[in-house]
Amino acid sequence: MEQAYMEQGTQMDKGDNARMSSFVGAIAIADLVKTTLGPKGMDKILQRVSQQDQSISVTNDGATILKAVNIDNPAAKVLVDIAKVQDDEVGDGTTSVAVFCGELLREAEKLIAQRIHPQTICKGWRLARDAARKALEEHARDNAANEEKFRDDLFNIARTTLSSKLLTHDKDYFSNLAVDAVMRLKKSGNLDYIQIIKKAGGQLRDSYLESGFIMDKKIGIGQPKRIENARILIANTSMDTDKIKIYGSRVRVDAMSKVAEIEEAEKDKMRGKCKKIIDHGINVFVNRQLIYNFPEQIFAEAGIMSIEHADFDGVEHLAAVTGGEVASTFDHPELVDLGKCDLIEEVMIGEDKVIRFSGCASGEACTIVLRGASNHLLDEAERSLHDALCVLTQTVKETRTICGGGCTEVLMAQAVDNEAPSIPGKKALAMEAFARALRQMPTIVADNGGYDSAELVTQLRAAHAAGNDSYGLDMYNGKIGCMDELGVRESFKSKLQVLLSASEAAEMILRVDDIIKCAPRQREGH
Repeated sequence: MEQAYMEQGTQMDKGDNARMSSFVGAIAIADLVKTTLGPKGMDKILQRVSQQDQSISVTNDGATILKAVNIDNPAAKVLVDIAKVQDDEVGDGTTSVAVFCGELLREAEKLIAQRIHPQTICKGWRLARDAARKALEEHARDNAANEEKFRDDLFNIARTTLSSKLLTHDKDYFSNLAVDAVMRLKKSGNLDYIQIIKKAGGQLRDSYLESGFIMDKKIGIGQPKRIENARILIANTSMDTDKIKIYGSRVRVDAMSKVAEIEEAEKDKMRGKCKKIIDHGINVFVNRQLIYNFPEQIFAEAGIMSIEHADFDGVEHLAAVTGGEVASTFDHPELVDLGKCDLIEEVMIGEDKVIRFSGCASGEACTIVLRGASNHLLDEAERSLHDALCVLTQTVKETRTICGGGCTEVLMAQAVDNEAPSIPGKKALAMEAFARALRQMPTIVADNGGYDSAELVTQLRAAHAAGNDSYGLDMYNGKIGCMDELGVRESFKSKLQVLLSASEAAEMILRVDDIIKCAPRQREGH
């Protein structure tokens, strides 16, 4: 009777059913990515099944896995969204945020079974979150004033981020690469200036940091292969009108010579366009679209290097790096900013020729050239390195750092446990549940490494109770240790974002008591 006022075909879940559906969906998603957490996490193979694209990717990046999974459950979609936001905001901690949210909901399920109202649980969680945040802020350390120590912090953060990724065996090498690249940005935090180029061949250790910008293109035929003090015009314009497509169109003429005249007129138009471009006083022309043979020949005669079909991102990056702008019309040379760099030359990477722009106007520019055995490996290496670069640029802005290895989770759980006895009512039960969910994080990390999690986490709690608040999991020796000595550090912003995003999302899912699925729209005549 209740649904009599709704359109036929509308589905409605109410009360406990709706809540159960939400919990099941969200916990299932958390369990899906749970095994990828920590330095000993496992990878997932994602296989596309469309007719056109059956490629696979091998990854343990939480956001990548969750983006690839098609989900019907609304609560599960919330988890996917918070992982995406974490990825956009900080770049790292995507798995943590989904798993922590799932663990909070697992605890909430037990509380609801004890007849505790969702709003009471939410109140308790908010108190717990405030206590956890306060403990996190007290534990944070800021070395921004001391450049040498700050660089060490950045290096340790990069190592910690990369230790749970594919690059774990060469993490020191790649951490240095990432820190050098980010330090060049001089706090601008603009990742456009760091370009990553993947070239299959060699091994991961053969990757290197190239100061300047590398474009994966070839220089036009018969043109100079090396230019010093380059003045670059970056354009997005069609350079193909010299070849009139006369044989594809209908033209009524009374002699073949008239066709030749039309072709000649088109060539004159092209000559005029090329002259306008040359009048900018440039010696390098980079175009996003194709450059046909005739204009290429004109540029070669004028001693101008022309590069065609530079991909869209390549052109945007090049404009940012050389200080130029992308032009489409060429009538006002005085209004166009030309890009500048000291030297442009062709170099070899593996067996491929690429163009290197050295000494660019913005000195922050650099390119990381990744080498590796296969394209799948390179894709995952790029994702790992991108996470590290993102989290480092965020740390340069928000310079506080904290201990990793499950140390802060135990610390926050302890702070919540200390606060709970002073809170009257059932809210205290929700706070204890929040602390248990926090302690699940190091438990899962230890489980993924094949260690006895119950033993390790109880040792860790005892160490924190004894005042050793920098102790965490040493995942390489299967015991607990001092995170400061082991150099396991994480970004304060990343951890804070995990805490806030996961608890807010869990709260949102917990408040749901009805799920209404609208009726599909009927087609005409059906």
